[in-house]
Amino acid sequence: MDLNKWWIHRSSLTPDLEPRPGAKKSLALPGATAHNLPAEWPLREVTMFRHLSVRRSSRSDRAPAVVVLVCALALACAAEPEPAAESEDDLTSSTALARTVTFTGVVYVENASDWAILDAAKKQTRSAFGAFREATVAVNERELAAVDASKFVKTAMDVLDPTGKVVKKVTRVQYTYTDTAVMPKSFASRSSLSLGLLHGSYASQSARILKECTTNDKHAQEMQGEIWYVFNPSLTSCKNAMAAEQQAIDADRAKLTSATTQVPLSEANRLYVPMTARFSGKKTNSGKSYPEYDRLWAGGVAKGRLVMASVNGMLADWHAGSSNELIDDEGFHEWYMQLRPVFQARAGWKLASVEPAEDVLSYTVGGKAVKATDFFNLLQWELDGTGWPAGVTTSAHKRELRVAVGKKLYQKWLRFELPLKVKIGSAAEQSVILTYDTYFGAGGSGVPHKRAIKNSDIYVYNGHSYIGYGPLDPGNFSNADFPSSYQVFFIDSCVSYNYYEKDFFKLKSGGSQNLDLITNGLETWTSGSGEALGKWLAAITGSKFPSWLDLLVVAQIPYAYSFGGDALRVVDGELDNKWTPAKPISIK
Repeated sequence: MDLNKWWIHRSSLTPDLEPRPGAKKSLALPGATAHNLPAEWPLREVTMFRHLSVRRSSRSDRAPAVVVLVCALALACAAEPEPAAESEDDLTSSTALARTVTFTGVVYVENASDWAILDAAKKQTRSAFGAFREATVAVNERELAAVDASKFVKTAMDVLDPTGKVVKKVTRVQYTYTDTAVMPKSFASRSSLSLGLLHGSYASQSARILKECTTNDKHAQEMQGEIWYVFNPSLTSCKNAMAAEQQAIDADRAKLTSATTQVPLSEANRLYVPMTARFSGKKTNSGKSYPEYDRLWAGGVAKGRLVMASVNGMLADWHAGSSNELIDDEGFHEWYMQLRPVFQARAGWKLASVEPAEDVLSYTVGGKAVKATDFFNLLQWELDGTGWPAGVTTSAHKRELRVAVGKKLYQKWLRFELPLKVKIGSAAEQSVILTYDTYFGAGGSGVPHKRAIKNSDIYVYNGHSYIGYGPLDPGNFSNADFPSSYQVFFIDSCVSYNYYEKDFFKLKSGGSQNLDLITNGLETWTSGSGEALGKWLAAITGSKFPSWLDLLVVAQIPYAYSFGGDALRVVDGELDNKWTPAKPISIK
């Protein structure tokens, strides 16, 4: 898979879409990708799991979608009045605004059983996923599947061909879809977006959609089997195709004798349905909220401990048949970059255990035994290129050592510990061991995730989202996979807001009272993610007790998007939290 043709690393973009002077493009980094592609999955699945980010394009009407569609659609929407704002506060975010989104769709169904109608409607709402994603809008319901069949408006129709002959009978079904969506705060004054939906068995016409309503680049071509994901009705070519189809339908409609009981064949078989998405309310939390710091430090999953667990995935998009070392996977570098800020925040961390058992400090290079002074010496070798053992001087030997380290650390659970004294409110000071369990090399298996979630107070994942159907698919979990204590989850993968946000609260006993969840509305980036997550872990377990909003800012990559430093990242579950700085906590 040739990344050179369509990926641009987000750090190379400034708000005006020009390369930042001296910035690196993702292809200069081994294996740099968006957070979504499982390298071990076959090509048919891989095309399903790659997520768009900012892409290069030869089309004159196609600038990077995550930035320009906000502007491109503004003229069509600015004139409409803003509905009265709702009073409900919901999500906390630095970059995103949570609003209610509503749109109306229509499907024509033959042999219209209840199941057939619902299936047709769900296929159509699924195509809105791509339309919204391209417009930097993220919806909450997974693939927009929550279609309310009780509100279907059904009408029996005769389908007439151009000669006026009835060729079949269909049921015209109109429905209204409503969901919560997150979008850049610049959308605050907008009441609608003009988009579109796909109709009928559109998968059979994927070649036409690919040409008319996608960028038709290598990535879009690879996604042809899941054309709904790359469907972009905001492209000029797509608008033209939709307008031409509508013009032909209107001409055929003029020949009908009854607009209420007849429909032209061109409309029953249409491919595109113009759609207006309407926004109402502003449901973003405007007040300060905090993690339940007292509950975290009081000991949740283990008495006398605050346990952090991070699961870090492989991130590279290697070409089929290529042979690559683990250290060349960008995920390995990001994992190291995640560890460092945690260890730098407080002195005294020690490596307590490795599971399965392994001596991760002893190696053989050039036939000679060498030994690291401690685990942090390994970080020096990889991140700084310093601190090498005596005799390791050539670039070949340094790489040999780094490769050996990567192989030993791969898919091992490392436990680090730091003893502290903690006083919460008026309670007596207690001994607490700040514990950091971390794992690199996660792929499609759910085993490391279940272990981390069951045995941690703070769980962080940095890796692919697998379009929600991978190891973190909520369908793979039950209530028994979660402890009863209060937890914080940070799922730093692409579009995790759509895939995981609702269902994990249903699985967790006590729901939002025992879970705060951070997810991303859009595609997020690999490069820089490790350091950002490490700083976030250091901050949430530090001595300053920042608010949720401040914690979100800590985890940002400043140059990420034109609208801010994260992918419409939100916190949910926080509004019923009770801790405030009025209940002091001291740590030493």
